[in-house]
Amino acid sequence: ECYVQNTAREYAKIYAAEAESLEGFGEVPEIIPIFLVHRPANNIPYATVEEELVGEFVKYSVRDGKEVNFLRRDSEAGQKCCTFQHWVYEKTNGNLLVTDLQGVGMKLTDVGIATLAKGYKGFKGNCSISFIEQFRALHQCNKYCEMLGLKSLRTSHQKQRKATSMKSKILPNSSTIKKTVPKKSREPRDFISSEN
Repeated sequence: ECYVQNTAREYAKIYAAEAESLEGFGEVPEIIPIFLVHRPANNIPYATVEEELVGEFVKYSVRDGKEVNFLRRDSEAGQKCCTFQHWVYEKTNGNLLVTDLQGVGMKLTDVGIATLAKGYKGFKGNCSISFIEQFRALHQCNKYCEMLGLKSLRTSHQKQRKATSMKSKILPNSSTIKKTVPKKSREPRDFISSEN
């Protein structure tokens, strides 16, 4: 839990440095630090400690990406959280996504991270890989994404889906060349085809 949240916190710091330099961007979401405490005399020897957040606790994104949340879409904090997700996704070439963003105002806690199966730079997240695909399909860019110059995920996702569906529809054409080997030495892999 500490490793995931503090890793996300490091990405948030870099995001903040980039975003705060832009005119009109304003306040940037901050992921608060979380600390592991060892209490050997206690029945539960390990605990996590973090700053207490006082105020209305809001989930700006959820782990599975399916929940429709108006505070996420319509509030400044929600839009900036979505932009942060987009920024991390783009900076890591789609290999990592910070998700489950929640907290009070611009202070966030208890975040999750999804990575591709192989992980990203030695780090494996605590959320399903499917969250990355869902984010790519559901994310709607906002003015903060535009201010940071982030590329739209809609066009790249639609192109990827179209290319995948086109591949499944391609049938061999008359220019396919087949080479056969005499019957007595023929094995199941003896048919070779190539496309021009």
